[in-house]
Amino acid sequence: MYSDVTPVNAEITLAVNGTEHRLSVDTRASLLDVLREDLGLTGSKKGCDHGQCGACTILIDGRRANGCLALAVAHDEAEIVTVEGLAQDGRLSPVQEAFIEQDAFQCGYCTPGQLCSATGVLDEAEQGWPSAVTEDLGADPVLDDDEIRERMSGNLCRCGAYTGIVAALRDASERERARRGEAAET
Repeated sequence: MYSDVTPVNAEITLAVNGTEHRLSVDTRASLLDVLREDLGLTGSKKGCDHGQCGACTILIDGRRANGCLALAVAHDEAEIVTVEGLAQDGRLSPVQEAFIEQDAFQCGYCTPGQLCSATGVLDEAEQGWPSAVTEDLGADPVLDDDEIRERMSGNLCRCGAYTGIVAALRDASERERARRGEAAET
């Protein structure tokens, strides 16, 4: 990767998809490269390598981030979730199920980043975080089509599966609201 310079390595610990990894990494290595090359987690894709396409989106301590822009050494002791960690106990996450049901992918290259970003979007909305298009800043945001498009705007799909992606997030959001409503009633 950096053949003409002597690398400086650092020891770090990452909890990736619930498993702790102690690693010696080049201090210049991105988190994306460490996940893909050192841990063999190739679900997160390297698209533009400049943080503009979102194909490398992962969750770092529960927040969406572009893995290609995050230096691995800056995330020592972090909790990382990649697309490989979204399913639990052999069951797809609600977002993954919604993507399948709504046909929210075509070639699939951007799908891992879309799924991680969509998972982050649902969590942000549940926490009441507004976006640039949130109309009522005093109320919990409703993930309508405008909110979903704005919140997912950092994830590009060259195939144009946006209609399915928006529908999948709307579906997953409605399921989550229904689940929370049922839990509140019991």
